[in-house]
Amino acid sequence: MNKTANTEEILHCLALQQIPGVGLLSARALYDVFNNATDAFTRRDELVHYTHPAQRKLIKMLDCPEAFERAKREMEFAEKNGIACVCIGDRRYPSRLRECPDAPLVLFYKGTGDLNALQVVSLVGTRNATEYGRELCEKFVSDMKRLCPEVLVVSGLAYGIDIAAHRAALAHGLNTIAVLAHGLDRIYPAVHRKTAVEMLEQGGLLTEYMSGTTPDRQNFVCRNRIVAGMCDATIVVESATKGGALITAGLAVDYHRDCFAFPGRADDTYSSGCNALIRDNKAALILSAEDFIKAMSWDVSPAAHQAPEAIQRQLFLELSPEEELLVNTLRPHRDGMQINALVVEADIPINRASALLFGLEMKGVVKAAVGGVYRVI
Repeated sequence: MNKTANTEEILHCLALQQIPGVGLLSARALYDVFNNATDAFTRRDELVHYTHPAQRKLIKMLDCPEAFERAKREMEFAEKNGIACVCIGDRRYPSRLRECPDAPLVLFYKGTGDLNALQVVSLVGTRNATEYGRELCEKFVSDMKRLCPEVLVVSGLAYGIDIAAHRAALAHGLNTIAVLAHGLDRIYPAVHRKTAVEMLEQGGLLTEYMSGTTPDRQNFVCRNRIVAGMCDATIVVESATKGGALITAGLAVDYHRDCFAFPGRADDTYSSGCNALIRDNKAALILSAEDFIKAMSWDVSPAAHQAPEAIQRQLFLELSPEEELLVNTLRPHRDGMQINALVVEADIPINRASALLFGLEMKGVVKAAVGGVYRVI
C-alpha cells in the first residue's frame, strides 16, 4: 500500500472507473493485475498475458480520452473544495473495505476522522424511526462513548435512524462518518446540512460518486456496501420487513462481518425486520452497548498473570520474519487487536495475515477471540 497515491495514480484510478462498458468489478480486475491503475493503462499491451480471455476485450476500451477529461475535471473540483481523492492503494483508504471484491477504486472524502479507526461500527435502520428507535440510538452511542471512547460511528445521513446515530455521536464526542449516495457538491436530504457540516470537524463525509451525481435510488443501494464493508460490525436498530437497513445487514454477512439487531415487540412494524434477522440467525440479538462490546471481544481483559517476557522466545518455535512482525505488532496491545487494524499497522495483506495468524495459533503464540481480535498469549 502506498502512503498516499500520487496525482498520476489518482487520475488513472478515476479514469478507469469512467470508461463506458467497464464496470466496477472489471475495473478492479484490471487494477489488480499490476496493483495500480497507472500501469493498467501504460502497460496495457501486457494485460493480455494476465487477464482472462473474456476480459481481453476490455483492454481495447482503455483508449478513452473522454474518461481522462472527466477525471481531470473531478480532480480540479476536489482540489478547489478541499476534498481528498483516496485511492484503493492509499494508506488512508478504509482497510476493511479494501478487502471487499466490489470496493471502489477511489473514494472522495472530506473530514477529519480516521477511516481506519481501531473500532468501526455502523448503525442503520428505518427512515421512519420511532421514539423507541431514537432512544436506542442515543443510549447505545452514549454507552459506547463511556465503554469504547475511540469508536467510529458510520451511517448514511438519511432520515430516521441514520441521522439519529450521527447526531448522538456528535453530542457525545464520537467521530462519525456519513456515506453518501451522491457527489460532494450537494447534501441530501438538504435538511441535514447543518449536521453534515458539523461532521466535517468530528468525522466526515465519504462517497464513491463524482460531483454532479444525483441521489438516485440505485445509488443508495450501492452505497450500502460501503457502509457494511468499512466497518467491523453492522447494527440494525429498527427496520420493517423491507428496506435499505436489511440490505446493509445482508452485505455485512456476505463480507463476513458481524451483524447485530435490537429486538422489538412482536407486533411493531418497524421492528419486524430486526426480529426476522434474529429469528433467522442472520443477526445476533443485543440489548445494550455492553452486549455488543462483549460479543465483539472489545473488552478482553489481560490475563491476571502474564508469562515473563524473557522466556517467550525460548518457548516458541522459530518464527518467520512475517510472523515476528505480527507478534511484535500485537505485543503492546494486551487487550488484543482486530485483524483489520493489525494488517494496517503491520502492512501485510489480510489474506496473508490470516494464514500467518492461523499458523501462530497452531504454535500456541497467539489466541483468537470473537470479532476477529487476536492477542499474544
